[in-house]
Amino acid sequence: MPEVTRHSTSELPVGYREFLSQVKAEVKGARIRAARSVNTEVIELYWRIGKLILARQEEQGWGTGVISRLSADLRHEFPGMRGFAQRSLVYMRTFAAAWPEPIAQGPLAQLPWSHITTLLDKVKDPDVRTWYELEDLRNGWSAAVLAHHITNDRHTRVGGAPNNFLELLAPAESDQTRELLQDPYDLDFLALDPDHTERDLEAALVGRLTCFLAELGSGFAFVGRQYKLSVGSSDYFIDLLFYHLALRRFVVFELKAVAAQPEHVGKLNFYVNAVDDFLRRPQYGDGTTIGILLAADRDDVAVQYALRGLQTPLAISTYTNHRALPDEVRPVLPSVDELTEVVRDIRINRSPVAKE
Repeated sequence: MPEVTRHSTSELPVGYREFLSQVKAEVKGARIRAARSVNTEVIELYWRIGKLILARQEEQGWGTGVISRLSADLRHEFPGMRGFAQRSLVYMRTFAAAWPEPIAQGPLAQLPWSHITTLLDKVKDPDVRTWYELEDLRNGWSAAVLAHHITNDRHTRVGGAPNNFLELLAPAESDQTRELLQDPYDLDFLALDPDHTERDLEAALVGRLTCFLAELGSGFAFVGRQYKLSVGSSDYFIDLLFYHLALRRFVVFELKAVAAQPEHVGKLNFYVNAVDDFLRRPQYGDGTTIGILLAADRDDVAVQYALRGLQTPLAISTYTNHRALPDEVRPVLPSVDELTEVVRDIRINRSPVAKE
């Protein structure tokens, strides 16, 4: 094996490190494109096999038993190739039936097979399936995230919250920004008490930030909780502050565990203006800050009046909390203080002094 010659850093020509970074980026990019090309070819192969199975069953009346025989023959012929199990062939037939037109060069061919089977299992409406197909490709969801969004009917919730984006943002910006909104946000994973407070909601969201980011959608970066802004001679604290990487703008969340009120909208408007003045950097391409009031409920008529005349892009959305413990169950469970006392007793009993 030839000896690898290593050069000291003192022998490197000027600009070599930047040159090496460029070459490495090209190699990584080629590997990614190669992987995508292989995936596309596999997906198209599965569609063509499914199409052949469908055609023979329709033309010659072959039953499902032929799929079992086909699976065995293919695995015997191609022992090192995966994907020819009987269940996989059934999926291929279902795949070809669900998308009867050729998929070559289309967005579907770029999705992994596990995502396609998830769409086949969980989405029956072709139009809704297409919506998730495109969103999956655009956002780069994992199969688990895709399944989560389907289960929680994300397609019915996106862009539905009352807002004033159309009046204040350019058409392209308005459309993109509305896609950030959901109504309601599915916060069932928090399992909050029915009489929770804003602080309870905020603490739970930060404690399960990964779940909340998944619910928000791709592109959100968490900036801070109770983010401090000094305006005039007073300090103010934003409940949750995010930055959206794709849209290059801050997103302010004001949390309310009660129905949205006009004064809540006014407070959110104040925060958005302050972030625009103190944090936004137009010279680096930051867009106008967005404000989202996340409330337990709202009156749409009152909301429209509260938004009228404002010059900051705001939206008022709601959230669900269906997994909270029912009223008849909560009284029989131990309180936080009681659980703390139990833990303290266990620690004392397990200490070396207690054992002696």
